[in-house]
Order: sequence, then C-alpha cells, then structure tokens
Amino acid sequence: IVEIGDPNLLRQALEGAFPGARAEVHVNDGHFELRLHLPGLLRPLRQSELSDGTLRYLLLITALCTPRPPPLMVLNEPEGSLHPSLLAPLARLLHALAEHRQLWVVTHSRTLLDALSEGGPIRTLPLVKAMGETKLDHAGDTAAVSWRWPTR
Repeated sequence: IVEIGDPNLLRQALEGAFPGARAEVHVNDGHFELRLHLPGLLRPLRQSELSDGTLRYLLLITALCTPRPPPLMVLNEPEGSLHPSLLAPLARLLHALAEHRQLWVVTHSRTLLDALSEGGPIRTLPLVKAMGETKLDHAGDTAAVSWRWPTR
C-alpha cells in the first residue's frame, strides 16, 4: 500500500480510529512485525500486545486499501470483535472506497448500518429467516436486485 497504493487513505483510516497513531512494519530475518505507535506511550505496541479488535481493524483497513482491489469485495460482519468506536471510521473508509469499487457489507449491527447511512446514501437489502430459510424481505428495495435467488 505504501509503495504502490494510497498510503494517505490508509493513514486517514488509522487516524480516524486512533488519533495521533502511526503504524509501521519492521522486517527482521524475513519476518514482518507490526508496531503501533500511540500518543502517550513511551514505546510502540507490538502486534502481540494489541487487542483482537484493534488488530482486526488494522487488518480490515489494510485489506480494504489494497492497491489491486477485486471488482467486488464482500465483508461478512466486519463489526465482529471491533469496539463500537471503530465502526464510524470503518464506515467512512467504506464510503470512500465505494466510489471506485463495488462493496457488499453483511451485518447484524445497527450501529454499523447507522454509521454507513450517515456517510451518504446506501442501498440495503433486508433479509429475514423463516423456517430455516433466508429470504429477501419483501419490504426491501427489490428493484435494486439484478439477480435471481436460487431455489432450494
């Protein structure tokens, strides 16, 4: 990302979640180690010292900022293990990326959905589960669906 991608987008995603933070990767004998510099700490935190949610957020923003994105990216419950304060920065990044690629987000999180909605218009397709089968909720915007759901 730093060499051939958009390092500013990555820095903005990090800054939005952890103001004043700086991430760096150290290489030692072919092993990569992530270090996170946070304001107020005397030394950077190593990846083994980060919480699951912080590490997951860093991995998400790294994957999302790939310089060679696929035509479609699907995120299945990206809110998992994330602190609620990280959902708004994640939503801002998703909106920035959605201008240039197709993103699908599957979520059960009302907080993430609200944060995504605050960033601009989004298209939602609510699903319901009945008798063990997941179906498109008829109250959803079915005109936006350009495929046919397979039958069982």
